[in-house]
Amino acid sequence: MSAGAPADSEAHEHTHADVSGGWLRAAVFGAMDGLVTNTALVAGVGGGGAAPRAIVLAGVASLVAGAISMALGEFTSVKTQNEQLELEVQKERRELARNPEGELAELIGLLRDRGVDDRLARTVAVQLSRDPETALRLHVVAELGLNPDDRPSPMVAAVSSFVTFGLGALIPLLPFLAGVSVLWPALVAGGIGLLAAGAISSRFTPRPWWYAGSRQLLFGAAAAGLTYLVGSAIGVTVG
Repeated sequence: MSAGAPADSEAHEHTHADVSGGWLRAAVFGAMDGLVTNTALVAGVGGGGAAPRAIVLAGVASLVAGAISMALGEFTSVKTQNEQLELEVQKERRELARNPEGELAELIGLLRDRGVDDRLARTVAVQLSRDPETALRLHVVAELGLNPDDRPSPMVAAVSSFVTFGLGALIPLLPFLAGVSVLWPALVAGGIGLLAAGAISSRFTPRPWWYAGSRQLLFGAAAAGLTYLVGSAIGVTVG
């Protein structure tokens, strides 16, 4: 560091949250889906007049089936995304080999678009293009918005969604598993779970906790209310 440079101008390490679509997105989606699904299911089945044992049976079946479905869906979607990215990387690699001058001109244009003057853009582009892999990464990131070296793991996404869906779906069932025989404690438990999950998710966003929590509670309440009405209508008809 030079004598006159301020101390806080030194480079320092810092970290960022997971924004590549890996465990965080899958975990948040799984928890919210599990909570909304089983809170609404409990409301619908309970609104139809089912006995607590039947509600628990339906809720556990929903938990298991939903967790498996979420895990398989996340694994397949992330795997497909990675395979599509690999296809585009190979396409760009072939283009770099077939038309290096055209790709160099494209890289110069990309640097100009980011505010680098013409002469410096050409100098930097030529220097970076000496390493084909570096040039390839720059083109892929600039054109696709994805870093080929930072791909989410399909298995991590699958496990995250499986676990969090199961935990979320379990919360509305807890009062029945504890021996409660009326519906409202299960709905309250589901509401508290939604509020808490939304508040926790706000730690990864610029939203305040009360906004994120209230939003999820509102979504869950709307789903549970509609399902309760449907369940009540069907229960009256069947009865």
